[in-house]
Amino acid sequence: MVRSAKPPLLDAIDLEREIQEEFRKLPIHESQPTDFAPPSVRAPDLGMPDYVEHSDGATEIGKLSAEAVVREYEAAAKDIEALGVELIEQARQCEAMSREALAVTEELKETAALYRAEAKRVFLQIENCSLVTAEVRKICEEMKDKIAAPAMAETKAGE
Repeated sequence: MVRSAKPPLLDAIDLEREIQEEFRKLPIHESQPTDFAPPSVRAPDLGMPDYVEHSDGATEIGKLSAEAVVREYEAAAKDIEALGVELIEQARQCEAMSREALAVTEELKETAALYRAEAKRVFLQIENCSLVTAEVRKICEEMKDKIAAPAMAETKAGE
């Protein structure tokens, strides 16, 4: 017969005895229901909001549950209020941008008016130059005709 090299399995009594010994080594501490509660419920510095009050005869579990729920609602309400404050700040920034945009729009209108005035000045200057050039050409043509007329008359007479 072949024997196994494994140590014999612990029976239930030995196992229970080992577990008890391990528990005896742990420091003595009586657990409280709040030891297992989330930090928001067991935190001693968080009081209940003013708008709620425990009812007479409520059980401890009912009180703890109600406190936990009201604290969560209160935290959400504070977050909502903070969102409102942020929204107001964003609205202020938007109003400031609107004022700045209106100021810039006025500057842009003034700049556009100056461009139109300059365009009109350049337009008139070009047309005046064109009129002067046309007049110079007309005068030159008339002078050419005057100069050329006697020479033509002599040429016709000599023919």
